[in-house]
Amino acid sequence: MANNAIFARLVNLWTGFISLWVSDVEKEHPEIAYQNAIASMIEKYTQLKAATGAIIARRQEITSRLEAHERELASVTTDLEAALATNQDDLAVVLIQKKNTLDAAITELRADATQATADADNAKDSLIQVKSEIDKLKAEKERMLAQMHSAQARIKIQGQLDGLSVDAEVQALGAVRDHIKSQVAQASLGAELQNSDLDVRLNKLRQSSGSVTAKAQLEAMKQARAAAQATPTKTL
Repeated sequence: MANNAIFARLVNLWTGFISLWVSDVEKEHPEIAYQNAIASMIEKYTQLKAATGAIIARRQEITSRLEAHERELASVTTDLEAALATNQDDLAVVLIQKKNTLDAAITELRADATQATADADNAKDSLIQVKSEIDKLKAEKERMLAQMHSAQARIKIQGQLDGLSVDAEVQALGAVRDHIKSQVAQASLGAELQNSDLDVRLNKLRQSSGSVTAKAQLEAMKQARAAAQATPTKTL
């Protein structure tokens, strides 16, 4: 008993694993799930079609028997009228018994025919319904797979767009901007350096001018001193 219970639990566990695995596979490949469902419904449709054929055959067989009994009853009724008209009582008794048997059989066959007709109609309705479900499932398969493929394409495109990083472009533009700024800075620096060169030269010029002036003043002072020394000193 315990071993059987453990085995049953293991079977259920394994069945659960298989079911989960199949479910995962069907999620990844929905066309397989749809095709399996369609194939299962087609198989049921085939079985139902065979059963419906048997029901219709039974209805036809009952109808044929009913028609044969009705023809035979009509013949017996005619014979009975003739027997009664010719006072053949012994023959009339046999014909009455036969008529009664035929009446009972016809009543039963009519009930069977009515039921067989209803069964055949229900079976045909079921066939039509299953066929309609198969057609709808096929249309759903095409529609859903088309939606899935469209969604996958959008996801793929979106992934590609997400993967297209603009960092390189931004970095390139950043480098261009830095280069432009550097060029502008260099131009400004050149102007500044040019101005600085002029100032330096002016300062040098001013320093040179000051030195020349001082030298001129020194020379003038020397000449004045020499002149003063050359003039004779007046005596009182």
